[in-house]
Amino acid sequence: MNKNRYIFIQLFDYISRYKFDKCVKKYNWNTRVRNLSCWEQFLAMSFWQITYRESLRDVIICLKSQKEKLYHLWFSNEIFLPTLAKANENRNYKIYEDFAMILIEKSRKLYSVKTEIFPEIISDIYALDASTIDLCLNIFKWASFRENKGAIKLHTLLDLRWNIPTFIHISDWKLHDVNALDLLEIEAWAFYIMDRWYFDFERLFKIENCNWFFVTRLKINTKWKRIYSNIYEENTWVKCDQTIKFSSPKWVKFYPKKLRRIKYYDKKTDKLYEFITNNFTLPAKTIADLYKSRWEIELFFKWIKQHLKIKQFWGTSQNSVKTQIWISICTYLIILIIKKELNITQSMYEILQILSINSLSKVPLNSLFEKADYKDKPNIFEKQLKIDIF
Repeated sequence: MNKNRYIFIQLFDYISRYKFDKCVKKYNWNTRVRNLSCWEQFLAMSFWQITYRESLRDVIICLKSQKEKLYHLWFSNEIFLPTLAKANENRNYKIYEDFAMILIEKSRKLYSVKTEIFPEIISDIYALDASTIDLCLNIFKWASFRENKGAIKLHTLLDLRWNIPTFIHISDWKLHDVNALDLLEIEAWAFYIMDRWYFDFERLFKIENCNWFFVTRLKINTKWKRIYSNIYEENTWVKCDQTIKFSSPKWVKFYPKKLRRIKYYDKKTDKLYEFITNNFTLPAKTIADLYKSRWEIELFFKWIKQHLKIKQFWGTSQNSVKTQIWISICTYLIILIIKKELNITQSMYEILQILSINSLSKVPLNSLFEKADYKDKPNIFEKQLKIDIF
């Protein structure tokens, strides 16, 4: 079926064109378009991501050099640089934001089977954090951060079982990390792992009524009193497990309930950590391990900055920057979907590298990864005796 179709086009067999068109229709954009449809814009920007082009000009040059293939790549006409740049500047980025939410929903359904990570926890586990993307203030004047620096924030809620971003919000630097809690749709009985920047008594208590659990770090200046000490397993590097209440009248007003304080010694870093949670059933060591798993979201930010085009932007408007980021997220999710659909064993990095040089090949997509073997093979001459020559 896919024998005479390009690899690049086969990628989009796993997403719904109908749902994409619904996103476009919601914002009524295709009615005003003459040369480059929103779908073609999405294809061109995805081509940029997958083939690791350096700029929009590189995308145009590559596509123009394959003029006879444009129709089979689902482009109705030749693409010009001003047309693509103008589309990124003016077309509503929310088209691609909404479509990314659809891809997130599909990804979560595909990866709904629980993993071996924390098998004792039935509910979902999320990590919430924000990452800063630096911008040049002379070019991106709307993204003022400091006197001579510009930046935007990428607030992300990551499903730790499968590294699927379930919530993303792009804001300027003025939005404090803790304000992202107001934007979340809280899932009952789920675990939310956060650093101390999200330790806000009033917000945590409001959303605790949704029956959710949080694990975060205790701030140094927090005033509390011990109610009683809990029994904990020995030889687990847990130093104490206590039930506490806030002692400051102001904080008691915002959070009147009891909390659990756990002190844990990390042997690798040789540091003591104080965690606070509203969960009283899990072992103290599991709570510490949950917070340690928060590092996955840091790795996620590092990965997308290294392998997706979100550090250099080829448009100056706020709409253009958000369009590029959302299409990058869509590309990541498409790769995540085909990895599960085709049971690909290679890592996300390996998949992207393979696709980057095979995008215009005509082979079935699944066969492309079945033949790939990138593991280091043992050297057959390793045990052979060496002859010294004098």
